[in-house]
Amino acid sequence: MNNCNSNSSAKDFYLIGFPALQDFQIPLFLVFLLFYLLILIGNIIIIAVVVVDQTLHKPMYFFLTNLSVLDILFTTTTIPKMLTMFLVNAKTISFHVCFLQMYCFHSLTVTESLLLVVMSYDRYEAICNPLHYPVKMTKRVNILLAACAWVTALLIPIPVIFQTSQLTFGETTRVYHCFCDHLAVVQAACSDFSASFQTFLGFSIAMTVSVVPLTLVTLSYVHIIISILKINSKVGRSKAFSTCTSHLIVVGTYYSSIAVAYISYRTDMPIDIHVMSNVIFAILTPLLNPLIYTLRNKEVKCCDPALDRGM
Repeated sequence: MNNCNSNSSAKDFYLIGFPALQDFQIPLFLVFLLFYLLILIGNIIIIAVVVVDQTLHKPMYFFLTNLSVLDILFTTTTIPKMLTMFLVNAKTISFHVCFLQMYCFHSLTVTESLLLVVMSYDRYEAICNPLHYPVKMTKRVNILLAACAWVTALLIPIPVIFQTSQLTFGETTRVYHCFCDHLAVVQAACSDFSASFQTFLGFSIAMTVSVVPLTLVTLSYVHIIISILKINSKVGRSKAFSTCTSHLIVVGTYYSSIAVAYISYRTDMPIDIHVMSNVIFAILTPLLNPLIYTLRNKEVKCCDPALDRGM
C-alpha cells in the first residue's frame, strides 16, 4: 500500500513491469533489445534513403521521413528505461523523469495520429485532384502541415499531464507498468475524487485524439476509393490504389494496437495483459512501419540495394 502522507517534493515511482515474468528478465532484455535495434536500423535506413535520393523528394516521402523520426523518438522514450529494468533491475524512476516520460509518450502518440491524417490528405490530393496536386502540395505547405501536426500534438497533453502531477502520491509509489503511462500512474495515486476524474479525463482525451483522426482518415479514403472507382482503366485503378496500400496497412496496424490497449484497460484482465497490450502498442507500429513501406514500395526498394537483395 502506498504511503500517501509524504511531501510531494520527495517522490519516486517504482515500475513493477511484468509481475508474472519476474524470473525472465534476461530473455525480456534480449527480446526488447532486438526490437529496439530493428526499429532504429529500419527507420534510419528509410530516413537516409529519402534524404540521399533526389527522386524521393516528394510530399509522401517527406511525411514518411517525419514518421520515421517520430518512431525513433517514440520508442526511445520508453524502451531504454525498460532495458535497464530488465538487465540491472533499475525499476525506480524519479517523479519529474516519470512525468517527462509520460508527456513524451503521449504527445508522440498524438503526433503519430495527426501525421497519419496528414499522409491520408496527401494521398487524397494526389488521387482526387492530380492536376492541382503539384500546386497545392508545395514544399512550404508540406512543412506547414508537418509542423502543425507536431506542435498541436506537443500542446494537447500538457493540461492533463500537469493536473495528474498534482495528484497525491506516496513517497515511493508502485506503478504496475513498464513505463509511466498516464492511466497506470493515475491508478497508482492515492484514491480520491481527483484520481477518478483524471482516469475519466485521460481516457476521454485519448479516445478523442484517436477517434477524430481516424474519422478524418476514413473520410479521406472514402473520397479516394470513389475517385479510384471512376478510373476506366483497370491498370490505372490498380496503380492508384497501390500508392495507398502501405499507408492503409500502417493505419490499420496503429489503430488495431490502440484498440487492444483500450480494451485491456476497460476489461477485467490480469495486470500482465494490461501491461503487455500497452507495450505492444508502443513498439508494434514503429517496428512494422519500415517493413511495410519498404516491402510494399517499389521506389524505396529500388533505391536501397540491401532491401532489394532481401527480397
